[in-house]
Amino acid sequence: MVNRFGSLSRRVALGALLALGLGSAGAQDKSIVMASTTSTEQSGLFGHLLPIFKAATGIETKVVALGTGQALDMGRRGDADLLFVHDQVAEEKYVAEGYGIRRMPVMYNDFVLIGPKADPAGVKGSDITAALGKLAKGKTAFVSRGDKSGTHAAELRYWKAAGVAGSPKETFAAYQECGCGMGPALNIAASTGAYVLADRGTWLSFKNRADLDIVVQGDKRLFNQYGVIVTSPTRHPHTKTTLAWTFAEWIVSPAGQKAIADYKIGGEQLFFPNAGQ
Repeated sequence: MVNRFGSLSRRVALGALLALGLGSAGAQDKSIVMASTTSTEQSGLFGHLLPIFKAATGIETKVVALGTGQALDMGRRGDADLLFVHDQVAEEKYVAEGYGIRRMPVMYNDFVLIGPKADPAGVKGSDITAALGKLAKGKTAFVSRGDKSGTHAAELRYWKAAGVAGSPKETFAAYQECGCGMGPALNIAASTGAYVLADRGTWLSFKNRADLDIVVQGDKRLFNQYGVIVTSPTRHPHTKTTLAWTFAEWIVSPAGQKAIADYKIGGEQLFFPNAGQ
């Protein structure tokens, strides 16, 4: 297995952390709890990945699919052994605060703006901030997840870049927050003819598209990075650090990265492994 810890001192430090979380290795049942995003769950990725991981290691993984903000809070409480999320700024803060051992990049895809095929707001193109700027000045509905997820955090960054001051719901009359996951948000947009920001993976796996289509894509700012973080046993000694680390090492290994690349819908790859970058 590839050594990813750089120096002897870092390996020693990690060994000490792992020792805190080991307990009696034989006493641990071979299962872990992973808090992750709704996009990794609803895209079908985990349905593909986790059986491969279990076959390789014998470890069962229970996924709790939440917005990234909620997943990070779950880790802070010690209710998850590891996190698989997509808000790099929030993830790095989480690790800096001592709740996670280390953040490792795993894979990426991109966000896309979804809207009615007729594009009544006239936003179609490859510039996300120009598109949102037009939406903010019009009357066409926009559905926000409003759930502190990685997608919601990205959306708020794009609104700010588009010149929308403060909260969009205070300045944009047609802005709706559903407080829901990616799939339900897409369902609301499909039933109401609204626009919505989505990750491409969930969009490709989404069946109830009605009259929706991708209207904005290809902007480099729509890049969407995912990372994995093992919960710190210093903060939460009861968590299954050794088993969680087995998953983290597997997902960034050649076998895990290949499993990610192999997941396709209709011949189209949903996520792109980049652990070595």
